[in-house]
Amino acid sequence: MREAMFIKKNVDKWNAYQHQPTTNPDETAERFITLIDDFSYAKTFYPKSKATRWLNGLAASIYQNIYQNKKEKYRRIPEFWKYELPLLFKKYHRIFLFTTLIFILFVAIGVISSMHNPDFVRGVLGDRYVDMTEENISKGDPFGVYKDENPFTMFVRIAFNNIRVAFFTFIGGFTLGFVTLSLLWSNGIMLGCFQYMFFANGLGVQSILVIWIHGTIEISSIVIAGTAGFILANGILFPGTYSRLESFKRGARDAAKVLISLIPFFILASFLESYITHLMSETYDKATNSGLPAWASVIILAASVFLIIWYFVIWPIRLSKRGYYSKKEGIVSRIIPSHA
Repeated sequence: MREAMFIKKNVDKWNAYQHQPTTNPDETAERFITLIDDFSYAKTFYPKSKATRWLNGLAASIYQNIYQNKKEKYRRIPEFWKYELPLLFKKYHRIFLFTTLIFILFVAIGVISSMHNPDFVRGVLGDRYVDMTEENISKGDPFGVYKDENPFTMFVRIAFNNIRVAFFTFIGGFTLGFVTLSLLWSNGIMLGCFQYMFFANGLGVQSILVIWIHGTIEISSIVIAGTAGFILANGILFPGTYSRLESFKRGARDAAKVLISLIPFFILASFLESYITHLMSETYDKATNSGLPAWASVIILAASVFLIIWYFVIWPIRLSKRGYYSKKEGIVSRIIPSHA
């Protein structure tokens, strides 16, 4: 076939490929194969033709587009954690503040109720657990409960239980937030009673140095799971300018992202409880008096508090002030300020 006939037969197709790009992956693959076939033919019969160079450029541009999309897919993961999730959380800071204050109130109710009625602790935590703790305290091993199980088995059990509680707290948003509120109530009351039990026995500071090694991240994650539940409920109750169905979809998507993001935090908290809290509990065991020094606990506590506050509060605010914002489907963009 003469070159002029070859070009005339295919030029409209090539122009369409160049000026009418597609986002359909199947069509992209078909275009790429077609161009490779045409380029191979042109390279064989018209090696020095401009049409051959043109086909080479078209095929290369589609190849680069495929390659860039592949890179983008993997780049989405670090961008999600660095930009998308913090910006999403910034959007719901008020709900996070509300959830935090509600949970603190429930903890305070648990503490005050325990102070005025000693039987309240047993009613919440159960006679068996209270008796076991009091027996450990009398034996000089107040935190022995953290040493009664194989660390790995304990790690798996605690991680599964924490994720399960977070999931139900999130699902509670479908009940307009009533189940979410109920779960925050029960966990807050239990925490207040549990913490008061140690303060009442003169072990307040020691309990903070041992229990809150893992408790800082664990309890914060439960509060954030409650935030996810209220985000879901908010999407149902307050649609704003959207239809109720569209508002619900948006709230459910955002709440699910918040919930999924908590999985590594729960795993970290479970690891700390199973291994580090286990070692720290031996520090206050009068029979062994081994374990980790108090300064190690303080460092872990400080690092945990910093991690939660920085990632869920400070970093989202800083990103927002720098002009970063999330568009549809989590794509992050930045407003570049103009300078005179």
